[in-house]
Amino acid sequence: MTTHAGKVICDITVTADGYSAGHGQSEERPFGDDGGDGTGAKLHAWMFDTPEENRAELDRMAAAKAFIMGRNMFGPVRGEWDRPWNGWWGDDPPFHAPVFVLTHHAREPQAMAGGTTYHFVTDGIESALAQARAAAGGGGDVQVQGGATTVNQYLAAGLIEELRLHVVPLTLGAGTRLFEGVPPLRLEQVASRAATQVTHVTYRVRS
Repeated sequence: MTTHAGKVICDITVTADGYSAGHGQSEERPFGDDGGDGTGAKLHAWMFDTPEENRAELDRMAAAKAFIMGRNMFGPVRGEWDRPWNGWWGDDPPFHAPVFVLTHHAREPQAMAGGTTYHFVTDGIESALAQARAAAGGGGDVQVQGGATTVNQYLAAGLIEELRLHVVPLTLGAGTRLFEGVPPLRLEQVASRAATQVTHVTYRVRS
């Protein structure tokens, strides 16, 4: 049996009532009714308005050696890949590592600038994790990036070892919610830190 020194982690920003995006997501408004213009600017203000105050958390997020995301996080295209789409992040995405995108529709890998390559996985979350672990090597962390629906699938399957929540002082009341459909979890709080626009809380997910 192969052992992996790296962890399966999740970093996700949520509102005080647990939402990572609002209803009504579209290409123009990827975060939907998010309390702002739909771009996630309020949800992720802690990243972009006060990055130096949150440098340690941002560096930890970027340190993973492979990433997993759902197709809804990758982009707005639904069904067959009927037009070019290489993510919301432009030609040089911030991952700089392999990214495994969950989808029902096969597509060839897409290499981007800066070391990011998107791989499209059609045979489920466990296959995506196995591929990400192989890509990360024996000591590299794998990050389940999101959105919340994808994170919930991995939590429900017992596959996430460390959960890092970035809780912002905002409520949405509806949308895509973390822990929706997830059975009760045993969480051990291992760290917390309050910043100007966010509270960072890290949990170990106990089996």
